[in-house]
Amino acid sequence: MDVNNVGRLNVLDWISLILVIVGALNWAAVGLFNYNLVSALFGVMSSITRTIYVLVGLAGLYLAFVSPVFCRRKL
Repeated sequence: MDVNNVGRLNVLDWISLILVIVGALNWAAVGLFNYNLVSALFGVMSSITRTIYVLVGLAGLYLAFVSPVFCRRKL
């Protein structure tokens, strides 16, 4: 990511952000209501469910890796 484009998010940034937010909301539903929306929609540990979990995890790792770039400011 270019330092000059710190304020702009590319497509991968947006997809990762959306996946992490959806994952966080799903975990909030699990913790508060004991309801797993992903498993309810796609089946308990089906291939699709596992793929979604992996994508959310990868998105989280991606955002953890690039978050220092988001925090940089021009002086």
